[in-house]
Amino acid sequence: MTEMVYGAAPVRAGDPVLPRWWRTVDKFTMAAIFGLCGLGLLLGLAASPPLAERNGLDPFYYVTRQAFFGGMAMVVMLVTSMMSPLLIRRLAVLAFLASFVALALLPFFGTDFGKGAVRWYSLGFASFQPSEFLKPVFVVLCAWLMAAGQEIGGPPGRLWSFGVAVTVAGLLVMQPDFGQACLVLFSWGVMYFVSGAPMLLIFSIVALVGGAGLIAYNSSEHFARRIDGFLSAEVDPTTQIGYATNAIREGGFFGVGVGEGQVKWSLPDAHTDFIIAVAAEEYGLVLVLLVIALFLFITLRSLFRLTKERDPFIRLAGTGLACAFGVQAMINMGVAVRLLPAKGMTLPFVSNGGSSVLAAGLAVGMLLAFTRTRPQGGIADIFLGRGR
Repeated sequence: MTEMVYGAAPVRAGDPVLPRWWRTVDKFTMAAIFGLCGLGLLLGLAASPPLAERNGLDPFYYVTRQAFFGGMAMVVMLVTSMMSPLLIRRLAVLAFLASFVALALLPFFGTDFGKGAVRWYSLGFASFQPSEFLKPVFVVLCAWLMAAGQEIGGPPGRLWSFGVAVTVAGLLVMQPDFGQACLVLFSWGVMYFVSGAPMLLIFSIVALVGGAGLIAYNSSEHFARRIDGFLSAEVDPTTQIGYATNAIREGGFFGVGVGEGQVKWSLPDAHTDFIIAVAAEEYGLVLVLLVIALFLFITLRSLFRLTKERDPFIRLAGTGLACAFGVQAMINMGVAVRLLPAKGMTLPFVSNGGSSVLAAGLAVGMLLAFTRTRPQGGIADIFLGRGR
């Protein structure tokens, strides 16, 4: 009866790892992720040659780089999706500690690459952005703390997770990276809500975040400049937002044609933060709607599968990862159409990048592992509290 209700696939003792993984993993979500990677390569062919020309590189240098990191991300995703939730939790705690130390040392050893925010470590042959890897493992750590707090005699997990969230967000604001800080706090808030937090407390936290934003506006010129630009009635056509807005308008329903777009020659971040503007100009609204549909499908399907999960840790961690994945995509595309202030956030698997693509592979690999069908125990366990 449990399998009829929860749709869990029975796991036979001694089953090989690969056959068991293939029977239990969500193949439709995995196919959608591969689809996003394919679209990323397609758009990379359109957006990155102008940048390569400006830097004196081979025309397809960035496309080759994207294919390399995309392939690595798919390997990370597949390997992670085969792990058990317990192993993921243990590795995530260690990865969080390493990423947190790397984030804390950024002001001393990091670089801004001329962009005004110290977010990267320069390795010579490549760069490393610790905040990208911190996000998914932060979600898993906080989910573990919240789940432990629900146990009888357990620690004050919600309070500890709140302290971790505030500390991480504070380090991100110091860079400054307000977009990633908001995403971290949003992920924590979603998990806190799912764990059963009272609405009054949630509204209080929202008010505190709003107050922090007001303080940031009055004390940070970088933050204030972006907010003022967003609220301005007129858009400067020579800014990135201006170029992106014009490109989306020119694209219409079916685009101006492959290779015919002009925005990629003007936008310095056309291959990363504003990749959706290139898609809208050359391929039109049709491709943009396809990208949105894929992100919606991955997020909503994952959340639906998690509703059948009774383990609180898996449910909380999976919900946090799914919502962070979907909201990051929403922020990136919202900035391009001027629905949100500029954030400097990539579109997962579609934007060109190294750290961001690998971190996205890690995040969705964890999500696939948490949404695998698994036996939920006997009906009696529901009433006796043994279904964890």
